[in-house]
Amino acid sequence: MRKLLIATLAAMPLAAPAAAPKAVTLNIKNMSCEVCPITVRKSLEKLPGVSGVKVDFERKTATVTYDPDQVRPDALSKATTNAGYPSTIQR
Repeated sequence: MRKLLIATLAAMPLAAPAAAPKAVTLNIKNMSCEVCPITVRKSLEKLPGVSGVKVDFERKTATVTYDPDQVRPDALSKATTNAGYPSTIQR
């Protein structure tokens, strides 16, 4: 029984540790009404690896929490731009 357990464990692939989530803030253009943040949020939430989005209409920003193994900040910016809201990464 013990040998079977050892053999089973040895045959299992080692899982790579997941990268720690990161956050980035995007400066969003063209948000002119109260409905715009919903469109921006939905465009970002569709991306694999995005775990949270907070859009601030007053500041014209979106703070995105994401898995850097699944999505890059430039893809986040591209998603909002494709939705009609060009964005840049806040430095």
